[in-house]
Amino acid sequence: MERFGEKLRFLRKQRGLTIKEFAKGIGHTTHSHISEFETGKRKPSLDFALRVSIFFGVPLDQLVKDDLELESSRSESS
Repeated sequence: MERFGEKLRFLRKQRGLTIKEFAKGIGHTTHSHISEFETGKRKPSLDFALRVSIFFGVPLDQLVKDDLELESSRSESS
């Protein structure tokens, strides 16, 4: 799960969202927490990772498994 933040940042930027916009859209978190996830200072809970997966329409395993890359067609079609 070391690359979760990198993947989160990629998905957020691909959608053209600021950290604040994403935090508001996903709910139950703050922009500072999102920043900490993206920089690797904080590890996500399973609940948060699942909400990110649903929000962006990507499989949970692609977000949390470091050896799996994001499928760009899935994230672009959301």
